[in-house]
Amino acid sequence: MTDRTEMLEAALDSLPEGIAFAGLEGKLSFWNPAAEAITGHAGADLLGRPVREVLDEIVLGGARRWTEQTDAEAIPGRGSLVQVHHRLGHHLPVFARIIVLRDGLGGRIGSAVVFHPAENLDALPHGACGEGPGVEASQTELEDRLGTEFEDFTRGGLPFGVLWITVDQAHDLRRTHGARACEAMVEKVERTLMVGLRPTEQMGRWGEDEFLVLSHERTAETLAAHAQVLAGLARTTDFRWWGDRVSLTVSIGAAQAQPNETLAQLLERAQGAMLASIHAGCNHITLAPRRHACSPS
Repeated sequence: MTDRTEMLEAALDSLPEGIAFAGLEGKLSFWNPAAEAITGHAGADLLGRPVREVLDEIVLGGARRWTEQTDAEAIPGRGSLVQVHHRLGHHLPVFARIIVLRDGLGGRIGSAVVFHPAENLDALPHGACGEGPGVEASQTELEDRLGTEFEDFTRGGLPFGVLWITVDQAHDLRRTHGARACEAMVEKVERTLMVGLRPTEQMGRWGEDEFLVLSHERTAETLAAHAQVLAGLARTTDFRWWGDRVSLTVSIGAAQAQPNETLAQLLERAQGAMLASIHAGCNHITLAPRRHACSPS
C-alpha cells in the first residue's frame, strides 16, 4: 500500500512550479522535476549539497543576493524576483518564495523554496500580427534579443532603450488599396529606417505596421533625438502604388530603461508614448515619462 510520504512526493513531482526542500542541517533534500526543467540542473547533482553552495551556483549574485532579499523586494503573491543561471549558460528571471516548514508542535524542521519563471506572468506587449509575412518570426527574434539586451542592462551593462514606431498612413492605405499595398508600404518604410540605425541597434517588425528599435543611446534625451532623425528619414520615403504617390510619416514612442523596472513595463511605456504621438496628430515623437516608483509589480 502506498504510504503518505510516497503520495506527497508524487504530488510535488507533478507540480509545474519548482520545489526544493532543505532540512535544519542546511542541505538540499528534495528537488522536483519542474525545478530541473526550469534551471536545467538535475536533482541528482544537487541533493545532499549545502543550500548556500547550490545558491552560489544557480542564482545570479549567489547566496548573498538571496539572503539580502527583503520584504520590500517581495511581490505579494509572487515572491522575490531573482535571476537564475540555467545549466546551458543563459539567465532567466524567476519569482521565488521561501516557506518555513514546521512539525505538528510548531517546531521548525526545515524550509522549502517554490519558484516559477517570471515570463509566465508578464507577457510583453506587441502590435497586431495581422497577415504580414514574417511578422511573427520577427517578433520572436526581437523577443530573444530584448531579453538578452535587457538582462545585460540590469547587470550594469550598456544603457538600453526602445523606440516603438508605427506608420501613420497604414490604416487608411489598407482600407483604400488593400493589404498588399499596405505591406509593400511598410516594407519600404522599414528599408528607409534601416539606413538611419546605429551599428549596434536592431530593428524588426513588432506588429502589422509597427517596428521596434533596440537602442543603446546614453540618455532618454539622446534617444528622443535619434527618434527625430528616423522620423525625418521616414518622410523621405518615396512610395507609389499604381501611380499614386503616398506621403509617409511615422509616430514614435521612446522609452529609456530604468533600474528596477521590468522589460514588460519598459515596453508598456514605449507603447503608451507611441499612442500619445498618434493622439497628438501623428508625425510626432513622444518621450515616455519616467516611472515615479519603479518596482516589478
